[in-house]
Amino acid sequence: MLIADDQELVRTGFQMILDAQADMEVVATAANGAEAVEHARRLRPDVCLLDIRMPKLDGLEATRLLAGPGVSEPMRVVIVTTFDLDEYVYGALRAGATGFLLKDSGPTLLIEAIRAAAAGDALVSPSVTVRLLEHLAHPRPNGTRAPSEPLTERELDVVRLVARGRTNQEVAAELFVSLSTVKTHLGSIQAKLGARNRVEIAAWAWESGVVS
Repeated sequence: MLIADDQELVRTGFQMILDAQADMEVVATAANGAEAVEHARRLRPDVCLLDIRMPKLDGLEATRLLAGPGVSEPMRVVIVTTFDLDEYVYGALRAGATGFLLKDSGPTLLIEAIRAAAAGDALVSPSVTVRLLEHLAHPRPNGTRAPSEPLTERELDVVRLVARGRTNQEVAAELFVSLSTVKTHLGSIQAKLGARNRVEIAAWAWESGVVS
């Protein structure tokens, strides 16, 4: 992992938590967004933890440079911030972040978010999820992109549950199917929507009116 935060105490605290995990290693830290982008491009960490308010380059712009729509090999970015503001949440996920956590979420949720991001999944702090979905529930004035081919009824069932924050295991349980079947459906859904992760699937679902 890479940790970027302008507060040394935060960087040190996160590093202690993550380095204590048997399957995690912090390969670099950065005190500003420009350093974060430089280190990330050079080291290609599995997950980048970025604060939003940083000098030289803020976390949103750094996320766009590392994981935005125009990036050929997007990296996995988790935003960790003190500021629980709607525009930050929405902006971070639109910029390509695969997770959004508040700094007071605690070490357990931090570790879960990193593991989810490393696995290509996403995790958003429960305290901001409802407001985020309400924000996404307003359809875009120009509409949303159409899938390359229509989603099946079962794929739409999966999309609706993903949009409501269900995990793969919870989706499998609610639809009475196996975990591997859920993963197969998600792969097909991502291909049809041109979505890179669950966050983009959820955004499409709310903006297109599939979920309301």
